[in-house]
Amino acid sequence: MKIAVIGTGYVGLVTGTCFADSGNKVTCVDIDERKIARLRNGEIPIYEPGLSELVIRNTKSGRLNFTTDLAAAVEPAEMIYLAVGTPPAEDGSADLSALYRVVQDIAPLLREDAIVVTKSTVPVGTNAKIYDRLKELTGRECDVASNPEFLKEGAAIDDFMKPDRVVVGVRREEVGEKLRELYSPFLRTEHPFLVMTPESAELTKYVANALLSTKISFINEMANLCERVGGDINDVRRGIGHDRRIGFAFLFPGVGYGGSCFPKDVRALANVAQQYGVEPRILEAVDDVNSKQKRVLQQKIEDYFGGDLAGKTIAVWGLAFKPRTDDIREAPALVLIDRMLELGARVQVHDPEAMENVRAEYGDRLQYASLPLETLANADALAIMTEWSEFRHPDFAEMRRAMRRPVIFDGRNLYEPQDMREAGFSYFSMGRLATIAE
Repeated sequence: MKIAVIGTGYVGLVTGTCFADSGNKVTCVDIDERKIARLRNGEIPIYEPGLSELVIRNTKSGRLNFTTDLAAAVEPAEMIYLAVGTPPAEDGSADLSALYRVVQDIAPLLREDAIVVTKSTVPVGTNAKIYDRLKELTGRECDVASNPEFLKEGAAIDDFMKPDRVVVGVRREEVGEKLRELYSPFLRTEHPFLVMTPESAELTKYVANALLSTKISFINEMANLCERVGGDINDVRRGIGHDRRIGFAFLFPGVGYGGSCFPKDVRALANVAQQYGVEPRILEAVDDVNSKQKRVLQQKIEDYFGGDLAGKTIAVWGLAFKPRTDDIREAPALVLIDRMLELGARVQVHDPEAMENVRAEYGDRLQYASLPLETLANADALAIMTEWSEFRHPDFAEMRRAMRRPVIFDGRNLYEPQDMREAGFSYFSMGRLATIAE
C-alpha cells in the first residue's frame, strides 16, 4: 500500500517507519528541510530505542522515503496520515492550526479513493470538521478516519508492532476494512481491532491518558498523606495492587508526570468538557495535584537546608520526564532546577539521553557531567528525578566519598530507607519516612 505520513515528529516518524517495515511504500513529509536532510542520512532527531535501525533498514530497501514535496507524497497515496503537532494553546485547548493548514494543502492533491487518517491527538469533533472542509475544497465526499496513537515514549516500536488494541473511527464499513488490512501484520496474536465512530475514537485517546494521569495523581496524593501519618506508600501500594479491580500499573509514587501527552491531554479534555457544559472537576483536580507534586521534592530540599540554598551544590540525576527518552517537555526535573537556580544554588546534572536538550535550554547556567558519579563532586545533596536503570545500583561508598554531604532526595523511590541508613546517608523519598544519617 502507498502511504503518505505528514509530519515527522515522534508519532509520524514511528508510524511511517513501522508501516514501511511491514512492506508498505511510505513517504514521510515535513516542511523542515534540515530535518528531512538528516533523516535521509539516517540521523534520527529523537531518541527512541530501536527506531534508528528500522529507519536505516527501510530507507535502504526503498520502502521508506523522506521529502519536503507534499505533492510527490500525497498524489499517489492510498492513505494519507496526518501526524502534525497539536500543542496546547493558552487556555489548555489543542492548537489545531497546523493540522488545518495541512488539510487545506492536501485537498487538491487527493486521489478519488484516498483515505485521510488523523493520527494526531485531536479533540472530539475534529474529524467531522476535516470531513466538511475537504468536501468544501474538493467538491466531493472524502473518507476521513480517526486512528489515535497509543505509543509510550521509550517503547514506541513495541507498542506499534505489538499493540494492545488498534482503534479506528470511520463512517463507512469499507474504510474500516481497509485499515484492518493495513494493520493485519500487527494483529496476528488476536489483539482487538476496534471499529467505532470517529467521535468515540477521538475521545478514546484523551480518556485513556486522562485515566492513567488520574492514577498517578491519586497515588502521589496518597504518598503525601502516608508521610504525614507515618505510613509507607509501598506497603499501601502492595495492599491495594493485589486487588484485581485495581492492579499495579501507574501506581508508583513520584515527582509527577510530564511529557508531551499526559499534561496537555488532561487539559485539552477538560477544555472540551467545558465547551459542552460538563464541569471537569476530576480532570482539573488531577492537573492541579500534578502541578503541586512537581514541587514536593524541592520543598523537602528547601526544608532540609532551612531555605538557604545560596552557594550550595545540588546534583540532579535524571532530566527526561521518564527513562528511555530524551524528551524534557514538562519534565519535573526542570521545575526543580528552576527553583534551585532561583535560590542561588549551583546545579550539576546528568542524564543518559536528555543532556543536549537541557543544555539547549539552560546553556552555561548548569554544570553537565558525563557520568553519574561526576555529578556528585562536592555536592551538598543529590536529587533523583528520573528512574533510569543505571541509577538503581550505584556504589554508595563512592557516592559518599564524592559528596560534601551524604544526603539523597529520591523522587522515584529507587532505594530502601534501611539500606540508605546503613550506607550512612540521610535519605528522603516519596511517601515514606525519612532516615537521617548519624
